[in-house]
Amino acid sequence: MKLSFDVAGGAPLAVTLTDLVVAGWAGRDMAAIEHHIEELFAIGVPRPSAVPLYYRAAENLMTQGDRIQVIGGETSGEVETFVFSAGGDMYVSLASDHTDRRLETQSVALSKQICAKPIATTAWKFSEVADHWDALIIRAFIEENGARVLYQEGPLAALRPPSELIAGFTGGAAALPEGVGMICGTVSAIGGIRPAAAFSMELEDPVMGRILRHSYAVDVLPEVA
Repeated sequence: MKLSFDVAGGAPLAVTLTDLVVAGWAGRDMAAIEHHIEELFAIGVPRPSAVPLYYRAAENLMTQGDRIQVIGGETSGEVETFVFSAGGDMYVSLASDHTDRRLETQSVALSKQICAKPIATTAWKFSEVADHWDALIIRAFIEENGARVLYQEGPLAALRPPSELIAGFTGGAAALPEGVGMICGTVSAIGGIRPAAAFSMELEDPVMGRILRHSYAVDVLPEVA
């Protein structure tokens, strides 16, 4: 999948990613992980076999558009950081691990494969935020009853750092191979996991005073038999 990013302080970047990895159960605090596991268990999702887990998804699910289409009304987004390597540097952007929640009760892996994965069009060099990674904040808003509602918010200190997730996936290497994109885990939903017609996400760097943003609408297609 060919993606394009506007990189802060640098030239526009075009990359071709051939593999997509979704790091699940990526919390740093086991109590927080258990909370998220219980949050999903409440809607019927089985407990994971290991923590973290590395789900694979088709690379053509990645999209930088402002709209996705889903089957049925039981899907929802999750704000996450997105990391990839290009030209010897690692970059960080934003992604939504949009997931079919009904299918998730049967197979987490298939529920992730069934939905598009929105990716932001802006990015930072990882080296610019590595020394204050834990201070970065991810948040998401949904459209609910005509209002913009805060849906997720938390510091990246609550999640395993990318170097640890990458090493777990690669068997020890600290950087992703070029061509691989990794979605790096999320924080709990405020008020519970639920669908929405629109999803907005942010990655805030309070140290350098900047924010990455991306939004998308969700079109629900009819489920026919």
